Amino acid sequence: MAEIDIAPNFGAELKDGFKSANAWVSNGIAWLDDVQQFYRERSGIEKEYAQKLNALAKKYFEKKAKKSSSLSVGDNPSVTPGSLECASMTTWTVQLTTLEQRAAEHERFSTLLVNSLAVPLQTLAQRYEDLRKQHAEYAAKLEKERDGVYGDLKKTKGKYDSVCQDVENKRKKIENSFDHGKTKAQGAYAQQQSDMRNMKNTYLIAINVTNKQKERYYHEYVPEILDSVSEAKTATLNKIWSTAAAIETETLTRSTQLLNHLSNEIPRNNPVLDSMMYVRHNAIQWSDPPDFGFEPSPVWLDDDSMAADPASKTFLMNILTKSKGSLGALKRETEAKRKEVEGAKRVRQAIREGKDKRDELEVVRMQFYHREALHAAESRMISAEVEVSTITSAVGDISVGARNHAFKNETFRLPTNCDLCGDRIWGLSAKGMSCNDCGYTCHLKCELKVPADCPGELNKEQRKAAKAERQSSAQAAVTAPTDGESNGGAGHRGSGAGLQRSDTIGSMNTLSSGYAASANRSVSGTGVPATETGRGHKVPPPLSGGRTTTYSSRNGSLPEGKMLYTYSANGAGELSVAEGTTFSLLEPDDGSGWIRIKPTGFGAVGEGLVPASYAEVSPPSPPLKSAGMGSGSGSRPERPTSLATSTSNLSLTGSLDSTSGGSLKQKKIGPVVAPRRGAKKAAPLPATPSSPFGNGGGGGGEKMVEALYAYPGSGPGETSMQGGEQMVLILPDQGDGWVEVESRGGRGVVPASWVREV
Repeated sequence: MAEIDIAPNFGAELKDGFKSANAWVSNGIAWLDDVQQFYRERSGIEKEYAQKLNALAKKYFEKKAKKSSSLSVGDNPSVTPGSLECASMTTWTVQLTTLEQRAAEHERFSTLLVNSLAVPLQTLAQRYEDLRKQHAEYAAKLEKERDGVYGDLKKTKGKYDSVCQDVENKRKKIENSFDHGKTKAQGAYAQQQSDMRNMKNTYLIAINVTNKQKERYYHEYVPEILDSVSEAKTATLNKIWSTAAAIETETLTRSTQLLNHLSNEIPRNNPVLDSMMYVRHNAIQWSDPPDFGFEPSPVWLDDDSMAADPASKTFLMNILTKSKGSLGALKRETEAKRKEVEGAKRVRQAIREGKDKRDELEVVRMQFYHREALHAAESRMISAEVEVSTITSAVGDISVGARNHAFKNETFRLPTNCDLCGDRIWGLSAKGMSCNDCGYTCHLKCELKVPADCPGELNKEQRKAAKAERQSSAQAAVTAPTDGESNGGAGHRGSGAGLQRSDTIGSMNTLSSGYAASANRSVSGTGVPATETGRGHKVPPPLSGGRTTTYSSRNGSLPEGKMLYTYSANGAGELSVAEGTTFSLLEPDDGSGWIRIKPTGFGAVGEGLVPASYAEVSPPSPPLKSAGMGSGSGSRPERPTSLATSTSNLSLTGSLDSTSGGSLKQKKIGPVVAPRRGAKKAAPLPATPSSPFGNGGGGGGEKMVEALYAYPGSGPGETSMQGGEQMVLILPDQGDGWVEVESRGGRGVVPASWVREV
């Protein structure tokens, strides 16, 4: 047969042909079973032949024994010959002994056929089958990984379409919203547009990563598997055939020429001949699948250019920084894995050349292990390289000069706000991110949106100041689109504009999401007197002059309540509300007998003033205490029957007495509305002799607070207080939602949102 000039590159020729090649290799391994069965049957024939030769020799030895004396010396010799035989009998004995030796040779040959050929072939077939299955499993894993990358791209495309649809929905919501909700809808629309652009950039990056992984799959991963499984079986089978020929040559001397011819023919069976035949009959025309391209959303038509607005650049900069930072380690890891693969290849080549005596199958297994590790490292490196090149080609290297935050994953056990968006970090375990240096906190979803402007390591006071500034900026960013419209729309509200309390609404926007370092506590200011309207409703001064009495629940929600009676508005700023309507309390009774509410539930709109005695308000839930304050403070205390019982000089009992029936269920007639001028706040309870303060307050410059609700202390370190009771403030709120006071019940902590300064 002609020598092969150029060995075919199995993987380069076949590309995506692993399935058919795997079936071809599987057939070759199954064929090894035919070869080993052949030697077993040949062994049976040789064993049977040896038994017949032995039987023949034994038969004629017995005959010779009976005739030896007769044939040597005759039937009646005069001299007994003893053990001597004639030359003919001796020659005959040699021939029969030779026959026995030939039988023994065939018996040994039969055993060698099984032990040296059939059994090794059976073991070899099993080992090659196991190796083939490993290659098939790895090929299936690569294919699944490829399909997974395709699927991830499809999911990313779906997310992009969904975000685009959300943008359209937000836009429609603006058109359908009322004046008071339009500004909020516009802010949500702007935020959704930013998320859409970020999702678009993620989609474009995913396209490039998918295309690169696809190219590696068809041009490197699959070809390497094909090259690994194609030729090892034939080379090993040649060694077994040579052994069989040598054994038969030693046993059957009369077949030496035939066996020599067979021995001369075996080495000519070049291992590449089978592969060349298969390749020449299986090669097909093949081209790369087309690359993936950007597909606009059906509801948001756009091109394939990267979004480059400031928020998008921040998002891209964070991705770029992460990818660039990991490239060095990934390249070193990939290079180390590649050297291990090359080393295994050199050992395998040395084994084929006879320079190394190690087991080739074990070397192939080791090479396979290193190849899998190299693939995993290269996949991560390729993804990082494509991300870097995609971003830099679109917006340049925007990571230069960036001061990235040293974020780490953290679980917040106390209520914490995101410094980027201002929202509470919610979740079953309140998981988020925290900067080790400056204390910047954010949601996991907001990490890539945080600007790289870390000021470096800060002390406790600097962190607190920076936290306040970031929270102010976050809330300003949320409310900024509404400022102009609020100012512009105030002129047509008529005489009741003063009752809208825009400064209070502004502070509610700041406080509604929970703790904010820049927000004021929900207590009345003490240095500036409140003004009054013509109807007698107290109106707090603007924020520049003092703090407004507003509520901000420590768990991120406002106190809620329910209307006990139907109330019809009688003047500007008041609100008509039906019996049973649920609401959120915006401002408590400051002694005037009126509260400001915002109805909740289906179809509820607007906000305004209603009599405090017409409503039942639930106090906010006390916050969870930190470990240093003891346990037991997380229980919810008993709710007062009415806000009036703690903050007004009118009580629900007194209101019932003013009705004819004394029963809410029968009459459902509201009590007398509190006077709108000159209303007095609830007088504090008389002090006991042991009280540290006199009637109505303390001396010596001590700061006093007034209880908005009755609170029964129920845990270690807590104290009890009555509605309207004035107490000495020992320690203000340290950020955990509790204050330390000295009341008639003793010294202890109470919820900070249940008291106000006086």
